[in-house]
Amino acid sequence: MCQDTELLRCYAAEGSERAFSELIARHVDLVYSAALRLVNGDTHRAQDVAQQVFVELARQARAVSRHPTLTGWLYTTTRRLALRTIRTEARRGARERAFHRMNETLQTSDENSDWARLRPALDESMHALREPDRLAILLRFFRNKSLREVGATLGLTENAARMRLDRALEKLRTQLARRGIDSTAAALAVALADNAVATAPAGWAATLAGASLAQATLPASTVGILKIMAMTKMQTTAAALALAGAVTALLVVNQWRLAALAERDALRRQMTQLNAANADLSRRLGQEKRSRSLHASASVVRGGPAATGEEVYTNLYDRLDAKAKTITADKLRNYLDTNHRNATSLLAAYRVSHDPALLEEAKKNFPNDPQVAFEAALQTGLSPEEHRQWLDAFEKASPDNALANYLSAGDYFKNGQTEQALLEMAAAAGKAQFQEFTVDRIEADDEAYLNAGVSLVESRQLATTELLLPQLGQIKELALDMAGLAQSYQQAGDNDSAQNVLNMTAALGQRYGYDVPGEPLINELVGIAVQQIALKNMDPNAPFGDNGQTVQDALNTLARQRTQIQADDQQITALVQNLSEQDWMVYEDRTMMFGEQSAVQWLLSKYGQKP
Repeated sequence: MCQDTELLRCYAAEGSERAFSELIARHVDLVYSAALRLVNGDTHRAQDVAQQVFVELARQARAVSRHPTLTGWLYTTTRRLALRTIRTEARRGARERAFHRMNETLQTSDENSDWARLRPALDESMHALREPDRLAILLRFFRNKSLREVGATLGLTENAARMRLDRALEKLRTQLARRGIDSTAAALAVALADNAVATAPAGWAATLAGASLAQATLPASTVGILKIMAMTKMQTTAAALALAGAVTALLVVNQWRLAALAERDALRRQMTQLNAANADLSRRLGQEKRSRSLHASASVVRGGPAATGEEVYTNLYDRLDAKAKTITADKLRNYLDTNHRNATSLLAAYRVSHDPALLEEAKKNFPNDPQVAFEAALQTGLSPEEHRQWLDAFEKASPDNALANYLSAGDYFKNGQTEQALLEMAAAAGKAQFQEFTVDRIEADDEAYLNAGVSLVESRQLATTELLLPQLGQIKELALDMAGLAQSYQQAGDNDSAQNVLNMTAALGQRYGYDVPGEPLINELVGIAVQQIALKNMDPNAPFGDNGQTVQDALNTLARQRTQIQADDQQITALVQNLSEQDWMVYEDRTMMFGEQSAVQWLLSKYGQKP
């Protein structure tokens, strides 16, 4: 029987569908079972995740053929794609409520009670194990290999494989116990043997092979069209609501245009002073760099053999910065070729290597891609005309995304075009969507680092800690511009216009003011700051919102939120000194699924929150 690596090389070199179909037939149950657990038993979603995994395998066949074991790669990729699927759906609504309802629906009376308790925590516990221990369990219970076959794969004797498996089961039992699930290694072995692998639907492997190979060769735009065609009725309803919001925006724009024209002469006289203040603010803000949980100076001791000749860093972020500087465009050549130098791969390679030629290639070949236009609009060193060109391109490429209007408004303020800035703010207020592509950028950068030879843990750390978020500084500057405009209205006696401007500014802050899955904690702090800028210019006793609050009540709530975040950050700064690589991965996964504030609370809960 051909080894997995031989089949992969055969497919990569010759495009052999027979070889790829054989790989799917061997591993489909493993992938489907892991996906089924991760999506809480939803068979249709599990099939979708499994198909994504094999599409990824087809696209990355040449690189994966160099991986030590295909089983481990498939298991890790299944988890990553399943979490991304869960997170994407949860971003449309209340994630934790949706999970609660889904779990209630999926519970069945005839399900084995031990397995019912074990299943939700199994995969998270598995990923907390070291790779050799996890692989031993995967081969024995998920691939149904004999101990002799497990030993052959791991380079061990049959007896050594048995000992490795016993130790791995004991470590898995310990991980489960930390999550409140008590068992024994023997009971775990029985539960895994009976339940770990669910049989994929009959005949599905053949269908999956064709679909995976087809999607692996399609352009990215065609895959997107297929996904749109598969929208559910609920998604279609959401699209209709977004369209209604866009129509509302047009009405609001018309009203604001009339008001802006009436105030034009007064605003132009007042903008000289505002522009001077904005120029000073721009120098102070610069680019904001994302640092995980705001504690970029945290010291994490990482031991390493001095014999390697490499400098040993005691600060995690110094070590990651040093690692990031070693990534060049040459190291990413295979990654780019594998992805056919599409827009996503070019942008990721640009962010990872800082090679401007890659961004220029993306701008030339994909000028209508929303993320390309977004990245280009954030590029430093552009002339005012070039900056305006890419802001307009971003609006055109992402017409339902309010962020494009907000960034455009900030640029108009900077150039003294207050009328246009107000029109952009009004347009943004009528749009429900607000997308900074942060999660997409992190995932693409993670893949780029991996393909450049960085380890699994470090690639995730680099993808999150090295990502620049210069738009946050621009958003805060925009809030200050709006507050200055409101003050000028107040001085002119036009309190109604001032209140409208401040309400729009507060609404901008609320776009950031919630713990969004996958978004960094710094976003929430920026949202709080923007809301405070707006509220501090209002009458503190005036009503605010529809819950009976006053402006002062809202300010007090924001102050408490900010204080809590800062208090948590002080404790996190101390905790990360001893944070293991496994806990880093869990922390990042929780951030992606529930938001960073939720991940912070998990970390404090695990390591003990100080009173």
